[in-house]
Amino acid sequence: MQRTEPERPATDRASRPALWRRAFAEALGTGLLVAVVVGSGVAAQRLSPDDLGLQLLENSLATTLGLAVLIAVLGPVSGAHLNPVVTAVDWFTGRRDGSGIRAGEGGAYLGAQVGGAIGGAVLANAMFGVPAGLSGTQRATGPHLLAEVVATAGLVLVILGLLRSGRSGWVPAAVGAYIGAAYWFTSSTSFANPAVTVGRMFTDTFAGISPGSVLPFVAAQVVGGVLGVLITAALYRPKEAP
Repeated sequence: MQRTEPERPATDRASRPALWRRAFAEALGTGLLVAVVVGSGVAAQRLSPDDLGLQLLENSLATTLGLAVLIAVLGPVSGAHLNPVVTAVDWFTGRRDGSGIRAGEGGAYLGAQVGGAIGGAVLANAMFGVPAGLSGTQRATGPHLLAEVVATAGLVLVILGLLRSGRSGWVPAAVGAYIGAAYWFTSSTSFANPAVTVGRMFTDTFAGISPGSVLPFVAAQVVGGVLGVLITAALYRPKEAP
């Protein structure tokens, strides 16, 4: 979901893996992330059918650990964005010195992330024998949309803050921990990711979101991404040393 490598100058572009490898890593990582979110949600419902709090705890713990592992494993290949907002932020913040992703590469990442997310939801449904279909869970309320702005802004701040202070090695654990915490302190349970939001539309389970709620959630996430960049700019100088 996040870029784990330090910002690099344009001269290092040639050393990056081929675009198809990076796009595959983004599709695989986003798909596995959604499979973790959806699959652990189904398992939690079945293991703790009468306790919603315990269901959320089980779901958030699996997501926290799964996300951290995926970022650590896939970061050296694609940066492990696993999130269109993170990809857009990477392009925007690195466009001046050439350290970020190019616009064309960003398009490939976006397609891979959305396709992977849908595939991850379908895979989770199949693993738990859940009938195919769209979610009927309405989530687009005012408090939920505000929560998505907050969750996404915080996510961007965590990533950029660590990168700009020279602590990129902390990103996998920090991002996993932040998303796990945001499950609890946001009313939306912190989707904070347009691709994951689209993917979760394809499962009518604990983790699902109705088609009518997707666009408002994505809009809130975009606003949160912009806010996160602005907050980071106010707190950190670009490439600030520790």
